[in-house]
Amino acid sequence: MRSVTKYPVTVLLFAFACSMASASDPSPLQDFCVAINSSTSAVFVNGKFCKNPKVVTADDFFFSGLQIPRNTANQLGSNVTRVNVDLLPGLNTLGISLARIDFAPYGVNPPHFHPRGTEITMVAEGTLYVGFVTSDTDTVSSPKF
Repeated sequence: MRSVTKYPVTVLLFAFACSMASASDPSPLQDFCVAINSSTSAVFVNGKFCKNPKVVTADDFFFSGLQIPRNTANQLGSNVTRVNVDLLPGLNTLGISLARIDFAPYGVNPPHFHPRGTEITMVAEGTLYVGFVTSDTDTVSSPKF
């Protein structure tokens, strides 16, 4: 009879422990961290020093250059304009980057990956053939797209 009373207690303790378990990315320490190259700032986040939030301006979140087409006369027939924290300091710690890719006819976007990242594609003119690689090894019997 003694083992019968221990079983429900064990199950309750296990259920309580499972309800307390969680996995997630840590919360950011602040809403944004505009990157600066000066080391006089005391806050160092994501490999960059942070600008004092009291002196942040709209220009820290502005980049002009994605509207300019780039030369695609190369082996791949494509050219990438990358916008990251070095060009747009307000992107620091937000987990966002931007890119404009110009393709010549039959141009190629080399295979690449975004670990824990997101990609959104918008075609402004023409047609673009896009594919995705999944970790599912049974893609023949269960096509994704």
